[in-house]
Amino acid sequence: MPTIENRPMDKMKNRNQTPLDSTWGDLDDLIHSKIRLAIMTILMSAEKAQFTYLKKLTKTTDGNLSVHLKKLEDAGYISVGKKFVDRKPQTTCKITEKGRKAFEKYIDILERIIRK
Repeated sequence: MPTIENRPMDKMKNRNQTPLDSTWGDLDDLIHSKIRLAIMTILMSAEKAQFTYLKKLTKTTDGNLSVHLKKLEDAGYISVGKKFVDRKPQTTCKITEKGRKAFEKYIDILERIIRK
């Protein structure tokens, strides 16, 4: 496999740019966070997930998870529903179509990086 140093640079607009700069820059920063990437990965494989389940799998605190969920919700990547079951609050998260497309694009870009 060729190393980055051996790749042609004639296709790059800026000679100071490395071959991976433009591809890395295309990654969605919102998804690229470790915890948000974990949340999105879980929600891609499940129809929906409860807050407690996400907390257990991501090994984070309530407050930290809440902040990350809020960022994903504000971006329209997930929807968050809240209800009470036996007088206990229950928060359920679900990936949206926008979130699904953003995640698929993120994975496509990672695959391009790996193949370069």
